[in-house]
Amino acid sequence: MYDGMPRPFALPIFRPARRALRAAGTAAALSAALLTGCGAPGAAHDDGPAAAAADGFPLTVDNCGVRTTYEAPPSRVVTIHQHPAELMLSLGLKDRMIGTAFPDSDVLPGLRKDFSSIPELAEKEPSFEKILDAEPDFVYGGYGSAFAENEGRSREAFRDAGIDTYLNREYCGKKQVSMQDTYDEIAAIGGLFGVRDRAAALVAELRGRVEAASEAVEGEREVPVFVYDSGDKSAFTAGGKSLGTEIIDLAGGRNVFADLDDVFGDVSWEQVVARRPEVIAIYDYAGAGSVEEKKRFLLSQPALADVPAVRNERFVVLPLTATLVGVRAPHAVEDLARGLHPKRFR
Repeated sequence: MYDGMPRPFALPIFRPARRALRAAGTAAALSAALLTGCGAPGAAHDDGPAAAAADGFPLTVDNCGVRTTYEAPPSRVVTIHQHPAELMLSLGLKDRMIGTAFPDSDVLPGLRKDFSSIPELAEKEPSFEKILDAEPDFVYGGYGSAFAENEGRSREAFRDAGIDTYLNREYCGKKQVSMQDTYDEIAAIGGLFGVRDRAAALVAELRGRVEAASEAVEGEREVPVFVYDSGDKSAFTAGGKSLGTEIIDLAGGRNVFADLDDVFGDVSWEQVVARRPEVIAIYDYAGAGSVEEKKRFLLSQPALADVPAVRNERFVVLPLTATLVGVRAPHAVEDLARGLHPKRFR
């Protein structure tokens, strides 16, 4: 299983970069309009920190082997990586956020204003000292590297400094990542911050979004899809245990490498040619070359010229954050469904 740590990106036409880190329900009444860019997330709510603390606390949480008892919801939060920040903003928790770090794609339109108002501590993972300077009481990490021991950011180090931590469940050693993990993550964070009703409403809205997209393509032929993350001598792609594969299934497609028994892995270009994908889903994130660079690479390879997706230039772009456990994955189902079955959305 891919461990989420950086890998070098070898494509000669791309600038040197690190591979993005990866591996691989239950609140509030954020409407669909907030999540799609119409309105401002984090509007006034009645269940602020003081009200939240009166109900459901103390609360004991088990997260990736770390057991923590909270007397009240965290009030000064640093998020490391983009998807935890988007999840918190989608729950209307901007008032608890004092710092973010490591944005790797465009923020959801309805969250951009709030996201930009929160101080960015670092372009990548901030140092332990930089985080301490912000004086948080809680650090929420999206990838395992948020708490890299070799960089001095272990969860034990934060605990010793009196700071609680939480790691996205995708990096708790799971061997299969699913849309249910997204709903469960939202529910867990909603409970931890005392906003269970908001989390329940958000989960219901996201479930409805997924169901609507899947119903729209029901009965259509499954389109064979190849996920291109990066790579030149081989292709780094989403395997059968990835959330990306479930997104493809829900969108009316079929991952041509669903038989890859991992969340992510490398495959040969000969395998890509043999499986004849009709659409290529390009994962977009900072530090791995632009989408246009990736398209140019695919279109320039003689060996790929007869692959239907390349010959017909059928590419669908998905932000990295849309393939991770967070609020973006349900949006990705609709985006991909439109790309696979455009006639169903006219």
